Amino acid sequence: MANIYGVGIMGAGNISAAYLRLAPLFRNLEVRAVADILPEAAKRRADEFGVQAQTPDQLLKNSEVDVIVNLTIPSTHFQVTTDILSAGKHAYSEKPFVLSVEEGKTIKKQADERKLKVGSAPDTFLGGAHQQARSIIDSGKIGHIASGTMHVLSRGMEHWHPNPDFFFQVGGGPILDLGPYYITDLISLVGPIKRVTAFTGMARKEREVTAEGPFKGTFVKVGTPTTIHAVLEFQSGAIITLGASWDVSSHGHHNIELYGTEGTIYVPDPNFFNGDVTITDRAGTKEKVVAWDHPFGVANQNLDTPTPRANYRNAGLSDMMDSLSTGKKARCDIDVALHAVDVMASILKSGETGQVITLSTTCERPDALGPAEARALLK
Repeated sequence: MANIYGVGIMGAGNISAAYLRLAPLFRNLEVRAVADILPEAAKRRADEFGVQAQTPDQLLKNSEVDVIVNLTIPSTHFQVTTDILSAGKHAYSEKPFVLSVEEGKTIKKQADERKLKVGSAPDTFLGGAHQQARSIIDSGKIGHIASGTMHVLSRGMEHWHPNPDFFFQVGGGPILDLGPYYITDLISLVGPIKRVTAFTGMARKEREVTAEGPFKGTFVKVGTPTTIHAVLEFQSGAIITLGASWDVSSHGHHNIELYGTEGTIYVPDPNFFNGDVTITDRAGTKEKVVAWDHPFGVANQNLDTPTPRANYRNAGLSDMMDSLSTGKKARCDIDVALHAVDVMASILKSGETGQVITLSTTCERPDALGPAEARALLK
């Protein structure tokens, strides 16, 4: 019989619905309360999912809650996670985990002193497609990864999000908001990064909100780069270029392409758990890989698209809580999250200074999560 851990949700914004909807899929998680600085937001979300609504202070003191998921805005992640640890509870944060390496190291020290677990999204790299890509790479089928490209390009968040202001402030932007999915996937697929260099800029100083809602027609001031081009050198020797922008109306780039000595692998969008994986041989002959029987690759939502998506948010949280009894290192462990923050913060710093920056952190490549291990996390 698996241990069941009481989960509290701190922050009742858009993303909280996904956590509350999907947590019941996992055998060791039970959401018991949701809190927000706006009581009406907490009550609305709590009523929707049949859990208790609380104030942030009440949630921190809730004896039925073992771990709190930090879904607040990025600029408050550090303080809220610190408060969670001070309350004697494990913490799991939405990305980005923190906004600086110094903040991350402070949290790691606090967690170690209190013998508490800290983890962070994204956990999409645990999805069936990305773990199948990992298995192909680990098998040596495409040889040693020597280089690659990855692109996260769109026209921005103001076209779909009803209140997009925070996306365009420090802590947001395509690197810190969407970059975690890509950087973490690469850490899993290729390993830790050694150094980075980048150029950054922005196409517009203001953005008009066109999404339906109370802010439609208003303008958001841009306070962070919205176009970033970077080069990442990995400890393995691989060199991978990154293009990230919210100033692109259309493009033809694949999300991630990794070039091995014996072939190429095309990895699907790491913002999602599933997708098509394609490989080539040395001659360039393409082969679409038949999806393996991985539970985190099974489509379970439409997401307003003709292509059904797989969404298993909480997988990283479930794995982290499972590590309490197994003693294994959690796959979304603080060390992975901190290294990803170091990569992203260094990219932005390089864009400001023009320097090549050697990273101050590293991490172990997270363990692979095969179909059987993933299935064991589910009810």
